[in-house]
Amino acid sequence: MGSTASYVLHPDVTPMGDAVPSFDPNYGFPNGRKERVMIATEKELMAGRVEPEFRDYCAHLFLEYDQCRYNNFPWVVKCGREVHKWNTCSFEDYVLRMKEYERERRLLERQKRKREKEAAAA
Repeated sequence: MGSTASYVLHPDVTPMGDAVPSFDPNYGFPNGRKERVMIATEKELMAGRVEPEFRDYCAHLFLEYDQCRYNNFPWVVKCGREVHKWNTCSFEDYVLRMKEYERERRLLERQKRKREKEAAAA
């Protein structure tokens, strides 16, 4: 998520990419946030033999695409609509993860500034 230089130069305000968020997910959202849910079940993913790297929030669209490829095998180009939906979902998921990373980083920087201000005042 972050560059290697930021991990080295600013380790205290750079969140690790796969770490659990250290702040309340609803902090700054007075009405709360919509929770993300998986549409495809684990049973469907196992039945569809979906690889672990494709088991994300867009897995239901990957299953549709895989089924289309199976049904139209020699002419998989007919599955353009399914590929587009899956790619769009994957991109939106990526953008959301980047926003979460940036939110965590900014909250860590804010926390650091507050601590420094308190230490200077004391």
